[in-house]
Amino acid sequence: MDKKILLIEDDSQIARFIELELEHEGYQVTKFDNGYDGINILKEKSFDLLLLDIMLPGLNGMEVCSQIREFSDIPIIMLTAKSELEDKVKGLDIGADDYLTKPFEIEELLARIRAHLRRDEGNLENENILKTADVEVKLDAHIVKRAGEEIELTKKEYDLLVYLIRNEGIVVSRDKLLNNVWGYDYTGETNIVDVYIRYLRSKIDDPFSQKIIHTVRGVGYVLRSDKNV
Repeated sequence: MDKKILLIEDDSQIARFIELELEHEGYQVTKFDNGYDGINILKEKSFDLLLLDIMLPGLNGMEVCSQIREFSDIPIIMLTAKSELEDKVKGLDIGADDYLTKPFEIEELLARIRAHLRRDEGNLENENILKTADVEVKLDAHIVKRAGEEIELTKKEYDLLVYLIRNEGIVVSRDKLLNNVWGYDYTGETNIVDVYIRYLRSKIDDPFSQKIIHTVRGVGYVLRSDKNV
């Protein structure tokens, strides 16, 4: 079955170019030039991925992303002329999965789309539970608990935690985290990983006496559940 992609882009030339390229690759494309219609269609129909421009009329892309995350876990790639790190972090923090700065090569966009679709399929392959220390992750329901207390994580924080748990005891570099959690060969600022580690620690570690996420200076991060660590 062809994958269905929703495109929200107000520049008609860019939107048409992306639509033609995606259709050439075999994707089914539905496009809108504003966030209101995009949000409404997502509530009515199922899509596999969303391409979302930030500079939209009326409701900007950040606001659209935030509203969509209230009811959907659809992979979101944000498209924007803004390239500052703080804009990337803001977009990722409110629930976007990826961030591509205009102008971009269509081959890069297609590669990122394929990576996110593969990862999203992988998230559905098992309905099981991950456990480490007193942390429990229900993969089928995307529920995280520590010491029996449910902890609310953003999609990116959740993906980061799952990857660390699955690699418990293994020191993983920032580049490896970027490639496996963000889903492609990221070439931007690697301190985005540090930002998200801080976010995750503030929810998973800081409120509890036992710390499970550890920094290995000059190398990366490791998750350990040994109380003596």
